[in-house]
Amino acid sequence: MTQETATLVIYTHPDCDGSEMAIADFKRDGVPFKQIDITQVPGATEELLKLTGGERITPVILDGEMVIIGYGGIG
Repeated sequence: MTQETATLVIYTHPDCDGSEMAIADFKRDGVPFKQIDITQVPGATEELLKLTGGERITPVILDGEMVIIGYGGIG
């Protein structure tokens, strides 16, 4: 889901349960977000590595200036 008004950006990987859970929660709750699949978007893996300090982990969620690594559900 990509929306012009999205404030959340989520870096995902197709085999990542956390990515799937975050996307499902955001859709269920009507939270606008932009999804970046690191296997499909050129340069996305490099961006992800910069955000995580070199770790290949997904999901990584950007909420404005806040970087959230991993996902444990909407609490």
